[in-house]
Order: sequence, then structure tokens, then C-alpha cells
Amino acid sequence: MTEHCLVLITCGGDGEARSIARRLVEDRLAAGVQIIPIQSIYAWDDQIVEDDEVLLIAKTRADKFETIRDLVVELHSYEIPPVIRIDIGGAHLPYLEWIDQNVEGFKTG
Repeated sequence: MTEHCLVLITCGGDGEARSIARRLVEDRLAAGVQIIPIQSIYAWDDQIVEDDEVLLIAKTRADKFETIRDLVVELHSYEIPPVIRIDIGGAHLPYLEWIDQNVEGFKTG
């Protein structure tokens, strides 16, 4: 398992997305979060739904995923918040080092 990952989080609106993104960075759970408007088509309650949503891409360490997931579930308006982890161990080493420097709990040496 890699030490670094991206966490994808889909939100229903810009305000909620910005609030969650800011909290992740302020709490040093993520080194940075991108906020991207998206259009989604998905199945919900036996219907096909089309919505404008906002995608968060959080850059973090794998050991923070469960804490991030729990925080998002607490803050999110969706009944089932989408919180998806993608491992990025093969990323550019200086970028991974930047994540380490900005996520709480990383120890050097």
C-alpha cells in the first residue's frame, strides 16, 4: 500500500464543498484540495438523476483517509457521501514530499 493518496469527494454545492475543503486543509488532514464544478448522472431511489455538483480532490497521506472519511460523513449533506481513495505512490517525489510537509503527523528522519 502506498503512503499517499487522493480523496475524491462529491458535494451538492459550492458552499458545502468550500467548507469541507477548508476544514481538511485547516485541520492538516490534506495538503491541498482542488474544487471542480461537475455534472453528474447517477441512479438514486430507482431514478436516473442529473445534477450539477462539485468535486473535491484532496491530496493527503493514506493514514489520514479514515479520519477524512469520518469528518466528511459528519459535515456532508448527502445521505451517502461519496468519499473515494486513490493511491498515488507513483507520483513525482517532490510532490509527495510537499504532501508530507503539510499533513499533520508526518515525521522526518
